[in-house]
Amino acid sequence: MSSDRVIELLRKAYSDEIETVMNYQTNAIVLDGVRAEEIKESLQQDIQEELGHSEQLGQRLKQLGARPPGSAEFTARQDSLQPPEDSTDVLSVIRGVLDAENDAIQTYRDLINAAEDADDPVTEDLAVTILADEESHRTEFRGFEKEYQNG
Repeated sequence: MSSDRVIELLRKAYSDEIETVMNYQTNAIVLDGVRAEEIKESLQQDIQEELGHSEQLGQRLKQLGARPPGSAEFTARQDSLQPPEDSTDVLSVIRGVLDAENDAIQTYRDLINAAEDADDPVTEDLAVTILADEESHRTEFRGFEKEYQNG
């Protein structure tokens, strides 16, 4: 049986992925302007990947005899990823995405360490795989941030 820390981090990661999907979806809808189109498309693509992550995390929790959290257990934490008042403020959305990706990367690194300590190679492997996806998203949005700062 896996450690309480592994379960705790899997549940956090699951909630974070669901919150990310909600915020990416909202921002993809509300952003306006020609310059926003590429960001909106990227967010829409990432939504599917993040949903897949949440499903994998939920399945792993079930395999470990735990369950993913429901909405009553949910606490929103992505303040910087809330849709901007100005629907053309693409840079604030990009920075919010970077905050969310950085948080996810830290969570998955913590999960990798906790799974290793708990001798849980299946969870460790899952966390490594998802970590690679999150690092890829961060790299993409760092590029967008450079373009917008220099634009």
